Parts: sequence; C-alpha cells; structure tokens
Amino acid sequence: MANREDLAIIRAARAGQADAQLTLGKRYLFGGNGLPQSLGTAFHWLERAARQGLADAWMLIAQHIPYEVVVPLSQPHEAALWYERAFDAGLSKAGLVFARLVLGNVAHISAELKKKAIRALEAVAREGDADAQWLLAQQSATVETAEATGPSPMSGAAEDTQQWTRRAADAGVEQAQHALADAAWRQSDFPGFRLRAQPLADALLRQYDALLRQLNAPAEMLATSLGAQNIQLLVRLAQLHLDDKRADLAHVQQMLELAALAGDRDAQLALGLLYARMDATGARSFPGQGSANYKKAVRWLTLAGEQGLASAWYALSRIYLKPEFSQRNLVDVQHHLERAAEMGHATAQLECGVTAWRNRRDDAANDVRALYWLQKAASQGNQQAQSLLAKVADLPLPAPWAMQARGQLTRELSNAYPFLVARIELASIFGLTRPEALLIDLKQADCGHCLMVDIRPHYARSKRRLILVETGEQRGVLNRIARLFEDVDCSPSGPEGNYRQRLYRLKTVLPEAAVEEGEDQEVTV
Repeated sequence: MANREDLAIIRAARAGQADAQLTLGKRYLFGGNGLPQSLGTAFHWLERAARQGLADAWMLIAQHIPYEVVVPLSQPHEAALWYERAFDAGLSKAGLVFARLVLGNVAHISAELKKKAIRALEAVAREGDADAQWLLAQQSATVETAEATGPSPMSGAAEDTQQWTRRAADAGVEQAQHALADAAWRQSDFPGFRLRAQPLADALLRQYDALLRQLNAPAEMLATSLGAQNIQLLVRLAQLHLDDKRADLAHVQQMLELAALAGDRDAQLALGLLYARMDATGARSFPGQGSANYKKAVRWLTLAGEQGLASAWYALSRIYLKPEFSQRNLVDVQHHLERAAEMGHATAQLECGVTAWRNRRDDAANDVRALYWLQKAASQGNQQAQSLLAKVADLPLPAPWAMQARGQLTRELSNAYPFLVARIELASIFGLTRPEALLIDLKQADCGHCLMVDIRPHYARSKRRLILVETGEQRGVLNRIARLFEDVDCSPSGPEGNYRQRLYRLKTVLPEAAVEEGEDQEVTV
C-alpha cells in the first residue's frame, strides 16, 4: 500500500513534474516503499519523463524494460527512440531492442532509420548475442529473396545469411538450428541434416522419456506442444533412419510415436508400417529385426487413414489379408481397399477393378464397377490398368451406318422423328449397331463413366458390352439425349413401339441406310 511519500510523488507525477515521474518510474521498476514491481507501469512513467528530456529515464528504459513489455504499451516506432539514444550513448544491449522495434514495423519507419537499425544489429551480433545473430540472419534472408528495387539496407560489413545462422545455431538458438536443418533437407544434404537435426530430436526424446516416467504427465502433453517445426524434423529424421538397413528401430519408433501423438498423419502412417514390419506396398521389411505387432499397426494406420492418407487404408487391407494376422478378414480387406481407391490410390483402384471383374458372374453390375476402377487407375498412368481396360470395354468409335444415316437427315425429319434421330446420333458417336441403337434404354445404360449396352431381353443374338465415355463432348451428348428420353417409356410397349416397328420406321425414313442381310432379324418381340 502506498505511503504518504509515495502519494505525494504520484500527485506530482500526474501533475507533469518530470523528476517525480522519473522517481515514480524507478519505484515501480524495482518495487518497494509500498509500491509493487510493475514493468508496464514503470515504462509508462519513465517514458513520460523521457519525453521531457530526462536522460536517466530513457537509459533506465533501455537497461530494464524488455521488448515484450514495450510492444503492447506503446507505438513501436516511438518507443524505438529511447533504445536508439541509449545505444548511441554506448549501451550496446539496447541495440537489439532498437532493431527489433524498427525492423518489425518497417511500414512506419524511414529507410535511414532502418539502415541504422541494421548497423546496430550487426554490432550486437558481433559481440556474440545469439538473438541478434538470428535476427540478422533473418534480415539477410529477406534481402536475398526480395526483388530489390533500390540499394540494400544491409551494410557491406554484414556477413551472409548462412554465417549468421550458423553462429546463432552454435550459440543455441533453436530456430537457427531448425533453419540450418531445413536448408540441408531442401538441398538433399542428408548427412548435414542428420548432423543438425539429431541433437534437436534427442532433446525432444529426453523430454518425452521424462514425461513417460511421470504417471500424472501423459506423453500427449509434450506431443501437443511440439509445434510444426519439431514434428516435421522428427518425421524427416525418422525417414532417414528407416532408409538405413542397420537402423535402431526402437529409436526410430520413439521419434515417430512422438510426432504421431501430436497428430501428424505421415508419422502415424510410418509408425503403423514400422509396427507391421512392412512397406507401403505390403511387402515384408526389416527381416530379422523383431516380429510385427499388427494390433498397434492397425491403430496408427486407422488414425492416418482417417486424416486422409489413402496409403494407410491400402496398408490396412494388406494387413487384414495376411494369414498370420489373427483377425484376418476378407470383408475388411475389401472395405479398406475400396476406401483407399476412393481416395485416389492407384494400386487399390486396380485391385478393386480386377476383383470386380473376376466376380462379374456373381453380380451383373460388377463389370461396370470394374470398368470404373480401372478407368481411375489408368488415368493415373497405371499400365496394367490401361492394358486391362482395353479388354474390358470398347472405345467409342463412330458406326459407319449411323454416319451415313446422319448425312441423310434434314431439319424436317429431325423435327418429325426426334427419338429416332437421337438414337442415330448415339450410334454415330459410340459405335452402336442398328439393333443396339434402336433398343437401348439410355436411362439404364448410362452409368456415368460408360454406356452399358445390354439388349439381350429384346434381341437374343446380342452381347452385353461396355463402351467408354471418354470426353466432355460425349458426356454432353449423353446428358442432352437423356433429357429427351427422361419422361418417355423406352420399352417395346412405349410410344416408339417394338423393335420391328422401330426398324421399319428407320428403313422408311432413311431408305438409303442399308441393312446387312440377316443383321436385323427380330428374335423376340
């Protein structure tokens, strides 16, 4: 509680007396005499005294008020003045705060002041201040990557980005160590990456082990506070270790587990594969280095899959296929395989396509399903899928008879016989025979990715076949014709009549569209 003396000083300070403001600022700076220590309040009164020209005030600010206290309480470009004066007066420690206030608010700073801040930062960095070295490295990197429109604010005596970053890293600045490790990774300097990353990873693992030994401190506490940089570093380092055939799998497992607990899906995938002792294709890996733990593998792979990794679902399908897995289940195999395929996994799409094609006799729609998955896999460059696709489906090639018939059509015929004209157009694009063109029910045939042509109930000599829909133009034609037939009964009892009536109409309207002998003999009506 403030005593009478303090109250008198407070009244004088509020009245604008510089000496009283300086005294009050000191008391709040160090505490005592009934007033609590408060750096924020101290800065408030010391800054008022400094504005009235008291050098002791801005020297106290520069000596005792850190950057983090100043920023929320004052305009940075205004507060920078006190640290600039202290630096000019020989207090090198003030140079770092001065530089941070200036360089963090370049929109309100003149070019000259920015140059001075860089020079101050260089001076502090050369004295061995690790924070100054790291900030200078960041400034150097900004200058290197920016499109220069004028002279650089960096002085000629400044060292380059890598040198300052190394010095900051050697002094223990974690951000600098991460920066060097990341640069080594991007340059494919993997030995250099391991050299920089391993100490950081070891420090994290020591914290992880300490938490594991405390029953009331679950490992998730550390994992959730790791940050993106540490997670990325752990995953990258684990990948490098896994590429080494003599890797310490227990050490790798620790790194991946920590990153996986933090929710990183790549770490969860890698950890699941490590527990399963297999690679992403399902092949055995790390032979002779312990047995697989499929229960833990399933847990981590499921988490990775739920975060959108198709490879995780495919790996799960391989696990449930293994005869040594106690919960082997072919239904689960297919379920996980289809989830991977739906998410774009090319190998899973190929396997789904092959499986559906083999089971086409069990379900008439399986050939359509097989074609769908094979198309997906083929579009990703899978050569086996491309080869199978040619065997499963026909390409949409123009039918000569339909092309000839379209050449005979007039506007009057098109208006008089819209359904017949639409069927001829379908045949001209997708290569339908006359019976197929006249009998196809587009509402049943259009499967989106293909035309399923099956007129056997009305024309027994025909065969069920699939025709690919490859282009947007073909899709557009199908959509347009589908709208025409949308509310029309296409069966033999509909307005178009049975096959004999449709064929007669074609020959009557387009007599030059010759019919090959025996091609259109009706078998069933």
